Amino acid sequence: MEQRQIGTSGLKVSIVGLGCNNFGWLIDASASYPVLAKALELGITLFDTADVYGDYEVVLGKALGSVRKQVIIATKFGMPGAGLPGGASRAYVMQATERSLKRLGTDYIDLLYLHRPDKTVPIEETLGAIDDLIRQGKVRHTAASNMSGKLLSQAHSIANSKHLHGFIATQEQMSLLVRAPESALVPTVRELNIGLIPYFPLASGMLTGKYRRGNAPARGSRLDAWKQLSTSLLTDQNFDKVERLEAFAAEHHRSISELAIAWLLAKPYVPSVIAGATKAAQLESNVKAATWKLTPAEVATVEQLAPA
Repeated sequence: MEQRQIGTSGLKVSIVGLGCNNFGWLIDASASYPVLAKALELGITLFDTADVYGDYEVVLGKALGSVRKQVIIATKFGMPGAGLPGGASRAYVMQATERSLKRLGTDYIDLLYLHRPDKTVPIEETLGAIDDLIRQGKVRHTAASNMSGKLLSQAHSIANSKHLHGFIATQEQMSLLVRAPESALVPTVRELNIGLIPYFPLASGMLTGKYRRGNAPARGSRLDAWKQLSTSLLTDQNFDKVERLEAFAAEHHRSISELAIAWLLAKPYVPSVIAGATKAAQLESNVKAATWKLTPAEVATVEQLAPA
């Protein structure tokens, strides 16, 4: 699979990554291992997890143990959940990283994310702690998540002035149905020459065609479990967009999910698209999407079909 560099970091990742938030939530450990094995078979090298996924960092670590040096493990700290208080103080950064290293069964993390900003802690303190972890060899690179362009710029300036390792990327929810980052975040991403790694690229299933106008989400689906997300996505306006996008994809003998991923990968600032999967077939579809190279004219047409 094609590899792209994240920003100017030198860190290269597969253009399709695997989001591991489904492991332990929608599927158990026994069902997770075959999905992870299929990801490796397909050439996926970027595996994205988080400390709030709890013991399922253990599942990922065990699955990747024999090929650890050939893959990129990204994990996160800072979000409360799974019995963790969250935060970004120096002490918490150190504790969270040690916990993740132990669960993952590795002695280094390739990409450590601040899962969300901590308004109670100066960003300089957080960056300083991560810088120490990088100098100790426990972390290779660091990135942000759910962070405004303004705070990203501040963090970049502080890192430069203090000679600290700064963020090489930011992770944000972005898809053909959630395009706000294009105006709110992308200008900063391009100015700083860092990567933007989209999560929820399929809009929690809306861009797979699994949800239909007038029908309630299937029991056990993500939009059944997350009512707030369901309310924001299951709108007539979004169903109109989905129907137009499905028609465009069908004209090209492709699926709407392939179109959703191909559109994101057409953006030069996107090094990889993180998509979750609970079945091997979903991974195959995600990887197939990466072979669809949209032309600038096609990108423009798609964006007219699903305006921001």
